Amino acid sequence: MKFGGSSVGAPDRIARVIEIVRGRLPRKPVVVVSSFRGVTDDLLALGREALKGDLSRLDAVGRRHRDAAKALGVDSAPLEPLLAELAELARGVSLLKELTPRTLDRLAGCGERLSARIVAAAFAKAGVPAAAVDASEAGLLTDERFGEAAPLPEADALLRAALSGPGPLRVVTGFIGRTRGGEMTTLGRNGSDFSATIIGAALGAEEVEIWSDVDGIMTADPRLVPGARPLETLSFAEACELAHYGGKVLHPHTLVPAMRKGIPVRALNTFKPEHPGTRIVAAAAPAHGVALKSIAFKRHQLILSASSPRMLSGPGVAAEIFGAMKSAGVNVRMISQGASKNNVAFVVEDAAVDAAVKALHARFFPI
Repeated sequence: MKFGGSSVGAPDRIARVIEIVRGRLPRKPVVVVSSFRGVTDDLLALGREALKGDLSRLDAVGRRHRDAAKALGVDSAPLEPLLAELAELARGVSLLKELTPRTLDRLAGCGERLSARIVAAAFAKAGVPAAAVDASEAGLLTDERFGEAAPLPEADALLRAALSGPGPLRVVTGFIGRTRGGEMTTLGRNGSDFSATIIGAALGAEEVEIWSDVDGIMTADPRLVPGARPLETLSFAEACELAHYGGKVLHPHTLVPAMRKGIPVRALNTFKPEHPGTRIVAAAAPAHGVALKSIAFKRHQLILSASSPRMLSGPGVAAEIFGAMKSAGVNVRMISQGASKNNVAFVVEDAAVDAAVKALHARFFPI
């Protein structure tokens, strides 16, 4: 059961989470939590500001978490070592005038570590024995791509050993893992969903529940389309497409571990726990006989069109383009190729367009 930042962003919301989880007992849920809403943004901003010698945001981050503990009636003492670590990291950035991806992950991961300790203490106070667990210490091993890390195969066995068996309710940090060398990593923005399915797959869970502030996956973005409706079911393939093309409910990589183990994923609303949400399974029938289920969109995309006589020479033009983009670190979102192969159009994020153009020139239009 994963609860996002909107679900744990205030003491009354944490109380709601406790009641939802209590309703799942005596089954043995594992609870995965995000940082409080907005805290990851605050921590990333703290890193950037520390480069300029400004550490003022530290006080606001500490005050917010201490105030939450006080409002819930739990001891804030377990937070102090983490807040001290956060202050030390920020001071290090300020002194060295250097903010590496590795340091940024250490800073950003503090939000989930603080949240998990507060939520676990609140469960215990409410009569549900619970323990906070750092996923980085429980065996969520990743590669070394700081800021966008991916789990390693051996993480399954380590997580299973750490989180299964008797004991209190585990309240696990989302978003963070660690390298084989012990360095903290993050799984990308909104990566707590990904943490939940990694852990669910490792444990062989009956189902992974993703709790947020919407009634599941919708037919469109409800902020733009007021008449959008929640979908009852989606296939893994459909949900993956929506996530990659701008759907806001799930992190793009979330479904991969669940697909691998055939574990259903359900998107639910913390503020309407009676709503059935959207269930994501291996195969789903069309909604009410209609093939079109949902519309998503993605901002800041550009179409590049490449045309050259060299493209008429034979097969493999698209493969050459993909190879050029891969070497430049550019992700191609869509591609369209005419029958003559003389013109190929493809979509990239606008931030990557310069790198894409340089790679195209090097491959097809060398000077």
